[in-house]
Amino acid sequence: MTAQPSPPLPRPAAPETVTPDPGAGAVVPPPPAPEPAGPGLVERLGSPPRGVLLLGLAGTVLMFLGSFGGGGIPMRDPVIGNSALSFWRYGHGAMLATIVIYVGLVLMVWAWVRLGRAVLARRAGGRAVLTTAAVWMLPMLVTAPLFTRDPYSYLAQGALPLAGYDPYVVGPDTMGGIFTDNVHFFWQDTPAPYGPLFILLAQGVVLLVGQNVLLGVVLMRLTLVTGLLLLVAVLPALTRRLGGRPAVALWLAVANPVMVVHMVGGVHNDLLVVGLLPLAALLALRQRFVWAIVVASLAMAVKASAGIVLPFLVLVWAATLSGGFWSRLVRAGVPSVAVFGVVFGGATWLTGLGLGWLPALSAPSMIVNWLSVPTAVGQATASVAGMFAGEVNTQAFVDTFRFIGALVMGLLIALLWWRGRDDPRAAVRNAAIALALAAVLSPTTLPWYLSWGFCLLAMTPWSARGLQWVVAGSIWLMIVYFPDGETALYVPHYLLVCALAGVLAAASLLRPDPLGLRRGAPEAPSTAPTTDAGVRG
Repeated sequence: MTAQPSPPLPRPAAPETVTPDPGAGAVVPPPPAPEPAGPGLVERLGSPPRGVLLLGLAGTVLMFLGSFGGGGIPMRDPVIGNSALSFWRYGHGAMLATIVIYVGLVLMVWAWVRLGRAVLARRAGGRAVLTTAAVWMLPMLVTAPLFTRDPYSYLAQGALPLAGYDPYVVGPDTMGGIFTDNVHFFWQDTPAPYGPLFILLAQGVVLLVGQNVLLGVVLMRLTLVTGLLLLVAVLPALTRRLGGRPAVALWLAVANPVMVVHMVGGVHNDLLVVGLLPLAALLALRQRFVWAIVVASLAMAVKASAGIVLPFLVLVWAATLSGGFWSRLVRAGVPSVAVFGVVFGGATWLTGLGLGWLPALSAPSMIVNWLSVPTAVGQATASVAGMFAGEVNTQAFVDTFRFIGALVMGLLIALLWWRGRDDPRAAVRNAAIALALAAVLSPTTLPWYLSWGFCLLAMTPWSARGLQWVVAGSIWLMIVYFPDGETALYVPHYLLVCALAGVLAAASLLRPDPLGLRRGAPEAPSTAPTTDAGVRG
């Protein structure tokens, strides 16, 4: 089910006022002419910059080639495992494959930054961004998993019920077999932390592919990419309602290397969430409240964290009613709870597994990494305490600060909810912020968790400085895991080099030659806007 885009808003005839931005350090002139806004799925300005398209495509092709030796490859590869190409999977061949992946990633990131310049200069519109991103993603559709081994866990969790086991009670090691063999050792005995809808989808994929693990990865990816298609379908209309600019939103949310490489190349089920949540938000803003609750409930049936959006959608519904706030809230909340119960209960009933997945939600907390703010504070505090008190129980410190983080997260989300009570669009924006807070304040944070809120935040107005932060953060998040799925969070020199690369790329978004290396004619500077209004266009 896709939402029809709302009619485009009229563009002002007069050019924008030139606005100084002390943070950017320069006054940027307005674009020479207003951007046309014809009908259709996305903005129709411009065509894909050919050099940028080919540069990014070369990068993803290299990552595709390298993935079969340096990515999250299966333990036994029936395609190249016994062929003359088997050297690519072992020893120096695997090292060379990893280098190829990183070279491809650099090319793709550089192409993304150059595409961003064209978008901000209004030399490329939504159609150009969407076409470019689609071409970049083509090799990712058939690549081996990159920077993760999660799809093997998905397949094993889908195979467990087919083998007569409850995936919410036992882990893949109970079943054994080819799917289990490829699951990361950390998750071998861990029950599935995903909702009933996702378990049903995983079962369907396993039924279709049998024991073919390679085909299973590809089919799982194609199943999850439906979430990306939903995101693309609703993005233009929702972006205009939230005050952003569709071309910028597409560049941030769809062409972003985190989406292209991590989400699509890595095959994460968060892809479904980033499609369903924007659709639910758009339906709510169009006052199709029952359908909005249905879609958001389906998102929660994939990942429980998506349920954070539901109370905010109730606010959007309540804002359209008459009477006092609490009266409106009850009249919107009661049917919302009823709809949620029917949808979520139906998905649970279809699996035949009950609510056993709720206790399994604690499984990700087994991961201890400092991307989670409470976990990082707990680890740092334990280290400092150890300097004075000798050996300390680090896990006790981590657990304490995780509890504090949960309280802080709950209070902040409640505050965001309250502040969105009178403005439907503010409620949607605050829901996105709440999802982002949940990603960084939960006991465990993984790079792709930030996509939950960012899929909506990308559609809001952005300053040029804010976009630079997104570039730096996106690039850094790309590399906190190695291509084979192992963590890189505790390799400081590697992280420092990658952080510097992110800073350089961020500077390059507004300054084509930030290091002053060119002696000839520089690339035409992008007339990047420096205010929210300018970026919104």
